[in-house]
Amino acid sequence: MNNHKIELQVPVQTGIILPEPTLRRLPWYLAYIDILYAQGTGHVSSTQISRALNVDASQIAKDLSFLSIKGKTRIGYDVAQLRDILADFLGFRVSHKALVIGAGSLGRALMCDTGLSTYGLDIAAALDIDTALVGTEVNGRPICHIDDIEEVAQTTGAVIAILTVPFEVAQEAADIAISAGIRAIWNFTPYRVKTAEGIVMANTSIYAHLAMIYNRLENLNR
Repeated sequence: MNNHKIELQVPVQTGIILPEPTLRRLPWYLAYIDILYAQGTGHVSSTQISRALNVDASQIAKDLSFLSIKGKTRIGYDVAQLRDILADFLGFRVSHKALVIGAGSLGRALMCDTGLSTYGLDIAAALDIDTALVGTEVNGRPICHIDDIEEVAQTTGAVIAILTVPFEVAQEAADIAISAGIRAIWNFTPYRVKTAEGIVMANTSIYAHLAMIYNRLENLNR
């Protein structure tokens, strides 16, 4: 597909649908702007951002224009203002409740990652089928049985499910989550889960990136 677009990763009230590549770059810009803000920098140009992030300056200007952000000639962008606009637009300042499905090592690691809350992700609980785990807690969050997912989702207000289950049951886990009212799936398994229209789907395959690294390393050694 040539036109990759994600709708619900942008706050609904904006009414803006951005191309996926632009959405992927905006957090890069925000991370760099956060550094400048902490340093007390007042203004930054697209050329400076380009040098820091290795993204073409014209592309940066185009990406920011989607948000109606325009720099001033010879001055650039106001760092504090740009930081606020990007953070608000990306939804990082609003709490989004989520459930982890699969309380194995990866699932527990995500529950312990306090950095996720900085970006608006609040993992409220985990779900699993392992009776040895059900009833315990990770970082103050309960691990519940997967059979109770609908009740847990309603109680916590969770709308996002994070899949960290074995790939063989990824589709089943996604189907269960959606049936319980979950509206977005963040899939960490290597299996390409299918969802119905109206469900936000994001795949983060660390295995695919590992394959890329291994392949590039192998080519370097030739």
